[in-house]
Amino acid sequence: MPQAEHPDTVGTMPAEAEMGLGALAERLEPLGNGRFRLDGAAGWMQGRTMYGGTAAFIAHSAARLAFPDLPPLRAAQVGFVAPVGEHLEVEVVMLRQGKSVAQVETSLICDGAIAQRTLWLFGAGRESNGTVAAAVLPDLIPPEDSPRLTASDFAPAFTARMDMRRADPPGGSPHGTIRRWVRLKDRSGLDPIAELVGIGDALPPGSARAMERMGPISSITWALTILGDVPPTREGWWLLETRSNHMSHGFSSETLRLWNSEGLEVMRGLQSVAVFG
Repeated sequence: MPQAEHPDTVGTMPAEAEMGLGALAERLEPLGNGRFRLDGAAGWMQGRTMYGGTAAFIAHSAARLAFPDLPPLRAAQVGFVAPVGEHLEVEVVMLRQGKSVAQVETSLICDGAIAQRTLWLFGAGRESNGTVAAAVLPDLIPPEDSPRLTASDFAPAFTARMDMRRADPPGGSPHGTIRRWVRLKDRSGLDPIAELVGIGDALPPGSARAMERMGPISSITWALTILGDVPPTREGWWLLETRSNHMSHGFSSETLRLWNSEGLEVMRGLQSVAVFG
């Protein structure tokens, strides 16, 4: 998760940094025994560590490559252990595969040490025993009518790979809340769920709006749930929101929500964030 508000475009970037997420996944090199190597992820960094959504996307892509017959992703628990660099290895382990549910563990390894560890839950659909529909957001302001963000020298490098627009509701967002329309500039080679994993952590935490002094912010954990089948969205736009549930003593509990262009909620998460400064 980044530390500052994001512009539509941030500066110029080297050619290698122009790779979209799909191109990154194609660069995963199999090493055998559930291990993969990725050399070079420039343009997806935020300071000394990789953007959390990209790191999670790489891990998810490696899990799919290691076990191509996995059912759809239902949930994940991501642990950000240490900074993730541009060059890394991924280790994929099948923890358990049942009749309909598979649990897979991935570890991102940088300089010989674990930098991220994730538990992925994949599950095939079964006959429903009751239903609860996902919430639809009222009073939705479409991205076409939302103002673009202005460029900022403090925006992380990876934000240049995305378009972002303000999406605060009428009257403004509640205290400790950030809401933005977000879309990837390059969506080629992505299935809908992989796209959500890659984009779902793109906003700063809502606690950034409650900070009394400027300082670093760092994600510690990210638990996410996919709300059923992923519906289509118009022109790649997704509405993201981060909201601090409680912030004190250097930590914030954050709820992350993601809707499609019609306001249908498709993913929800809970995140622990360290607040410095």
